[in-house]
Amino acid sequence: MSWHVEVDEHTCIGSGMCAALMPEVFTLDGPVAHPVTSSVDADETVLDVADSCPAMAITVTDGGREIGPRP
Repeated sequence: MSWHVEVDEHTCIGSGMCAALMPEVFTLDGPVAHPVTSSVDADETVLDVADSCPAMAITVTDGGREIGPRP
C-alpha cells in the first residue's frame, strides 16, 4: 500500500523540519520543501511529519482520501 504526499509550495515556510525528520521522503530545495517522490510506503512517520509541519503545508492522501495532517 502506498500514500500520495504533496507539499503546498505557496504555504510552505521552508522550516526544513520535514526534511530533517524524513530526508528519504522530503528535501528542502531552495526556500521550500518538496517530496522526493509523490508516492511513499504507508508509514505512520509520514503522518507524524505532516502533523508537525509548522505551516501545515504537507498533505498525505490514501486513495484520494486525505489522511494527513490529522486533526
